[in-house]
Amino acid sequence: MSLPAAGRLVAAHRAVLGTAAVLACCVAWATLVASPWPRSLAWTALMLVPVLMPLGGLLRGDRRTHAWATFCVAPYFLYGLTEVIANPSVRAAAAAILFASLAWFVALIAYLRFSRPLVAAPAVQDAPGA
Repeated sequence: MSLPAAGRLVAAHRAVLGTAAVLACCVAWATLVASPWPRSLAWTALMLVPVLMPLGGLLRGDRRTHAWATFCVAPYFLYGLTEVIANPSVRAAAAAILFASLAWFVALIAYLRFSRPLVAAPAVQDAPGA
């Protein structure tokens, strides 16, 4: 089932909102780091690269971008899971990154699922001699 244009736009914006949530969590996490300022700024910039790469295509509603953007979720999910388990001092921020990355993944998959083009069923032909 393919969504009408308005439904596709809503699904695309949900994926973009998930992206923005991951962005916000990364920035919030960077403020919690106890390292000196230039190092934390560089780490924040590095953490934002995977989420900024697909942003243009997500805003345009490009289906291919939604497909490959699912690969950009993995670093955030792994980072959040590792920090939740191993680092109690940033557990809340890491949990936010973990849940935001899951929300982003679900929004991307939902967009792909609902924007699938309809495929016509093949015509049924009678078998010869039947």
